[in-house]
Amino acid sequence: MRALVVGDTGGIGAAVAARLRARGAQVVGLSQRRDGFDVADPAQAEAVLEALDGPFDLIFVATGALVNTRSAPEKSLREVSAVEMAAQFAVNTVGPALVLKQAPRLLARRERGVFAALSARVGSIGDNRAGGWYSYRASKAALNQVIRTGAVELARSHKQAVCVALHPGTVATDFTSNYPAHKKVGAEEAAANLLGVLDGLAPAQSGGFYDYAGLEVPW
Repeated sequence: MRALVVGDTGGIGAAVAARLRARGAQVVGLSQRRDGFDVADPAQAEAVLEALDGPFDLIFVATGALVNTRSAPEKSLREVSAVEMAAQFAVNTVGPALVLKQAPRLLARRERGVFAALSARVGSIGDNRAGGWYSYRASKAALNQVIRTGAVELARSHKQAVCVALHPGTVATDFTSNYPAHKKVGAEEAAANLLGVLDGLAPAQSGGFYDYAGLEVPW
């Protein structure tokens, strides 16, 4: 197995990469921290991605940001700013979309190939009961639409493809360090859960949004 993990030095990404290697997979990683790969810099990101050679059996996008120009997500409309919203979309939506753009070229064509990106339950419109978190919610909802649309296109040329958004739950990483009240799982457990979900998905389920237990999350 050959896998590409984008964001492989972050909490979940590193754990996913480690678990794949423990399975015997060859893992290619891309990281801002190690490689300077920045999904918020489209020209640079596309140049790096276009230099990659496939095929990959799995492309896993683990990048994301809860906030960019703020210390915490917005609690009300009066806190919404164009700058924060644009920054959130750059990282959480545009970045994964640029990786997905390369999927037709990089994924195995005749064998099963999987593209997965970390989304979040708070990106679900149907499950939104608490409000707030405008930029993060909107950017993840937009990511879900990108994944859904990409799955439709991939199915035309890659009959065995699985293209999905994943909700990992609340994972004990730097990303969630300011939210101690939430029940959290370790990154290693989260990685095992997510890879287990991907192992069980068939092409007929491509285009879906699934949580760490394999349950479908409403759009």
